Amino acid sequence: MKFGVIVTVGDPREAADLAAEAETAGWDGVFYWDGVALGEMDTYDPWVVMAAMAMQTERVTLGAIVTPPSRRRPWKLARETMTLDRLSNGRLVLPVGLGALDDGAFGNVGEPTDGKTRAELLDETLEILEGLWSGEPFSYAGKHFRFGPMTFRPTPVQRPRIPIWVVGAWPSDRSMRRTLRFDGVIAQVTDPPLVEAVAEFVARERPASRADRPFEIVAQGRTPLDPGNRHRTVEAFAAAGATWWIDADWDAATVESQRARIAAGPPSAGNTAG
Repeated sequence: MKFGVIVTVGDPREAADLAAEAETAGWDGVFYWDGVALGEMDTYDPWVVMAAMAMQTERVTLGAIVTPPSRRRPWKLARETMTLDRLSNGRLVLPVGLGALDDGAFGNVGEPTDGKTRAELLDETLEILEGLWSGEPFSYAGKHFRFGPMTFRPTPVQRPRIPIWVVGAWPSDRSMRRTLRFDGVIAQVTDPPLVEAVAEFVARERPASRADRPFEIVAQGRTPLDPGNRHRTVEAFAAAGATWWIDADWDAATVESQRARIAAGPPSAGNTAG
């Protein structure tokens, strides 16, 4: 199992410093979050923040958990992700989902809010990203997006594409099958038995043609800082089939409290820091 941490507080410079500290502390991934207008909460652009993180790190995987493509233009997202993948030397992952409607950048500004439309926009966007990332002339004709041939160069560092993790709303068959077309599922479940059900579904339903490519099963939550309890929290998820644990302290009040969680290191069996 790999271990990531979401930086939930701090300005862009502080977030970049925390990413560097996480890499030193042994975390495998450092993630940010994608929001635009969440009440009075301090909110920064995730692509700018992750660019700063990329410049302060050399090893960790980077990504924003999660990006809702339904409120982004696919060609702009293709440029942003390719650029960040190049800047980080191939360390970007793209976690995607329908998005949280409590963000004012949905209904408040006229973006579609119904689940069916957002799902359609997500599907079309992912098709467009794959086409534009290819570096070959690509055109598209869908329900929501249409454009003539465009060639996007350079390509991302990672081939055949930047890994895409898709939120899977278990047990929705349609939602789960969307994840199988890509590189990982962010399981919208909070206990090991349901993660095990997701892992069994993936093993049973994933096409054999993709079996030679890694497929991540991503679980997330908040571990206590006590070393023994931290390990026990994630041990059951690992046994259930999760390949990534993302530690997310959304209640972190200060940069220092976030720093303490990062400094404790990943909640792996061999880590006894506290």
